[in-house]
Amino acid sequence: MPISLILGGAAGFIMHRAGFCMAGAFRDLFLFRQTFMLRQLLLLVVVSMILFEAARLVGLLPLYPFPLLGPPTLASLAGGALFGVGMVLAGGCVVGTLYKAGAGSALSAVALIGLIAGSTLYGEIHPWWGAFARATILGKGRLTLPEEFGIDPLLPITLSVAVAAVPLCYWIRTGKLQRRSAVSGYVQPWLAAVLLALTGLFSYLLVGMPLGITTAYTKLGAFVEQFIVPGHFAGLAFFKGLPLNYLYPLTQERLIGGPGPAFDAVAAVQYPLLLGLVLGGLLSAILAKEFRFYFRVPLRQYGSAFAGGLVMGLASRMTPGCNVWHVFGGLPILASQSLLFVLGLFPGAWLGGKLLTRLIIRD
Repeated sequence: MPISLILGGAAGFIMHRAGFCMAGAFRDLFLFRQTFMLRQLLLLVVVSMILFEAARLVGLLPLYPFPLLGPPTLASLAGGALFGVGMVLAGGCVVGTLYKAGAGSALSAVALIGLIAGSTLYGEIHPWWGAFARATILGKGRLTLPEEFGIDPLLPITLSVAVAAVPLCYWIRTGKLQRRSAVSGYVQPWLAAVLLALTGLFSYLLVGMPLGITTAYTKLGAFVEQFIVPGHFAGLAFFKGLPLNYLYPLTQERLIGGPGPAFDAVAAVQYPLLLGLVLGGLLSAILAKEFRFYFRVPLRQYGSAFAGGLVMGLASRMTPGCNVWHVFGGLPILASQSLLFVLGLFPGAWLGGKLLTRLIIRD
């Protein structure tokens, strides 16, 4: 799908130029007591809230809430915590590893391998974890908070934006959203946040759902596993599911897909997005004359990158969904599952920071 390729390329380019790292935002909070990047994330969510709600009100979002969102369960909270651990250990999130790998980071490439392995590993625990998720559904099981309370989204969205506007206005007035930099071509993180919110809106309008990529990792792993252990793979129920089933907004064609190795609607949407993120980081690095294959790091950092990717990939299936899916897409519509995921990210990132300082950068 060319649209996904373009969106991925734009996001990868923007994030590389701004050094926009969601893993770093949570890591820095606990390791250095810095909140600079978390402010940018709040700005991104608020702008996305305004854009998504405006699009809904004028009838541009026939799919609301968007496909693949699930009910709030304790599985989302636990998955978010585990994802936070993996994100910090890997040194990047599911998207950050892609644009950094495109810019020449060997560590990110190793984390990417871990992501694929972890996403595939989930197939082994799916039966009992799925049962746990179904048994721990919270409240009425509605997808968003407005649905849970039976109210129109406009009121809670407006209140959320108004509350968040107070610190945002203060940070704008005091320059706390601005980063001093003399580097040519550098994109301020606040501008990157706005551009990424617009990218998410275009994805919602043109694809039918916000940016998301982790099922593509699962499909890649499934493709490999089916050749290595075909008999065992054939018995895994997870890879036979088809959770994606919706009408494509532009053509009204029904799109169906799942985590299995077949080239389906998920592959058509997420594979180009994945490739675009890598190429966006590569193009940005080349134009900025920053591209280099960086691999001379201690061996234990490679171990941390792989382990973090493995944990992150597993957690993205347990939740299900990744930080980009939930922060860029779910939070702006007050999706209950996304709220639980983000809540879990904080203790997870704290624990990941503790592990990082004691086991990896202890010297």
